[in-house]
Amino acid sequence: MFHTLKRNVIKMFREVLVYHSKSLEFRAKILTLMVTANGKISQCEHKQLEEIADSIYSDDKQRAELLVDTVYEYHNKIIHDNGLGYQHLIQLVAKEAKEVKRFCKKIDKQTLELLHKCMIEDGNEEDIIFQQRIMEFLLELKNECSL
Repeated sequence: MFHTLKRNVIKMFREVLVYHSKSLEFRAKILTLMVTANGKISQCEHKQLEEIADSIYSDDKQRAELLVDTVYEYHNKIIHDNGLGYQHLIQLVAKEAKEVKRFCKKIDKQTLELLHKCMIEDGNEEDIIFQQRIMEFLLELKNECSL
């Protein structure tokens, strides 16, 4: 119970309590774009999210959990139309990447492909194509930053 309470407090005040919270939030936004492409997070995507978070923050389990929690938070805001829309998230990612060039390094093709494999297994053709376009957008954004 204490662990859950601690996680909730950190989620509410992550901007103040979490070191480099903007970096973590940018990663979460990228991952949210991928997993929310079809409106739901599948079991495969959830498993991949946890593995991705653990690989990014292998030395900090709490930070890895916070990344996954933040992805779910953004996902729920989009799904329930609670102050964040999918198009708005795309615009935020583009804006933040252009403002803070180091964020572009956080866009990783292999990570995106891991999540895309889940969509290929579980999604319909339209969702697969839509997510592929999101992946292309993110990779193009990364290329623009490196110019």
